Amino acid sequence: MQRGGLKRLQETVIPLWELTSAFRIYEPGVMPGFFQTQGYAAALLGRIAAFFAIPSDGDEAAAARVERQRLLYSGQRRFAVVIEEAVLRTRIGDAEVMAGQLGHLLDVMSLPSVSLGVIPFTADRPMWPVEGFWILGDDQVVLETVSAKITVQQASEVDLYARTFAELSSMAIHGAAARQLITAAITAL
Repeated sequence: MQRGGLKRLQETVIPLWELTSAFRIYEPGVMPGFFQTQGYAAALLGRIAAFFAIPSDGDEAAAARVERQRLLYSGQRRFAVVIEEAVLRTRIGDAEVMAGQLGHLLDVMSLPSVSLGVIPFTADRPMWPVEGFWILGDDQVVLETVSAKITVQQASEVDLYARTFAELSSMAIHGAAARQLITAAITAL
């Protein structure tokens, strides 16, 4: 899928996402695409293109990724997002790009359609960190690995991811406590 260009890859998910009213997203290592700034997305997608030795359309792909954020602002969808604190501390791009990204995260988390939880490094862990996954509605889970995009639709497996998301969510901090972690990560830059 990547050989057709990363911009095209960003655009292929839009029809599915436009049909989805509720997203549950868990990301252990990178900022979820819906929350990425142009600079962060360009740095990440540029690195992906270099790693896979595919033609780089990183700036165009980043613009397409950022354009999808209109779904955040439409008021027609809900986004329950849980990230690990490592997402706040893993530098994608330089310090300026990362500071802009974290500042943007502070803005996005205040949207009424967004619930953001951060699992701190210090959390007691009844559930271990797992691969990142997106639950779309109640009937589909999407995971991206190094080599493949996996779509899970079997009800028992979707339920397993829903239970996993609930467990991870229970360890996350929200609101002012999450803002403090994000602000501390900005300060550390």
